[in-house]
Amino acid sequence: MKTSKKILALILVLVMAVAIYGCGSGGNADQASQPAPESSNGGSAAAEQTEEGKEASDPGQEDGMSETMKKIKESGKIIWGTNAAFPPFEMRKGDEVIGVDAEIAAKIAEKLGVELEVVDMDFDGLINALNANQIDFIGAGFTIKPDREEQVLFTDTYFKAVQTIIVQEGNTEITGATDLEGKTIGVQSGTTGDFVAEEYTEDVVRFGNALEAAIDLKNGRLDAVIVDDLPAKLIVEENPGLVLLDEKAADDEEYALAVRKEAVDLKDIINEVLAELKAGGQIDEWVEEYSFLD
Repeated sequence: MKTSKKILALILVLVMAVAIYGCGSGGNADQASQPAPESSNGGSAAAEQTEEGKEASDPGQEDGMSETMKKIKESGKIIWGTNAAFPPFEMRKGDEVIGVDAEIAAKIAEKLGVELEVVDMDFDGLINALNANQIDFIGAGFTIKPDREEQVLFTDTYFKAVQTIIVQEGNTEITGATDLEGKTIGVQSGTTGDFVAEEYTEDVVRFGNALEAAIDLKNGRLDAVIVDDLPAKLIVEENPGLVLLDEKAADDEEYALAVRKEAVDLKDIINEVLAELKAGGQIDEWVEEYSFLD
């Protein structure tokens, strides 16, 4: 009898042990098989994070747009900064600014579907105005130079510039570039001609535009003027008594437009416009048209 009771007690202990073990393992199994927590829109949290990551990396999102482009889109206009005293690229006809760069600027505005606003200012203030958000791009017969590249982002080039020397007719002292050493040279302030003149002399006289410098040359207050070849040709044609030397003042350089460093998307759009214009020969046609404009 005692033996039967012992066997019965042992069976009860085993049954309880199995029951306790089953409850414990069942709890773990249920926890492991729980579905991922749902987000507020019914999807899983993991799926929601994936979607958010995709949105953040999507280059088509407006967040990928430069501050310059956002400003242009919001205002419905793009502001072109120039110095309208550099024919045939920019010059005034009454209240209107015309020229090669004016035509290019109009095409850029058309491409963006916005209005073009023109700010005519001193040439040597253009970079500061650009980086102070007063203008959106520079188009002013603007030559690519290392010091400028540190401050602005240049587009593709669209015209080759040649620095020429203007002197008074009959001048026998200055017949070439080497004769400029130590002479009094007039330039348009901040232009390539300004930097070139500094290589020859410390006596550089700076003007708001090349025509003012040419007038001082004609009146005998300067020995020479250094300026880009196209404006130089127009100046000489309109001012008897002045002539161009055959020898160049410096190596050839090229014009480009300039935007703020962050405005890569605007630069890309401008490059598209320039490529289209160059492929169709339109820029060369404008150069000819505005070079011989009455």
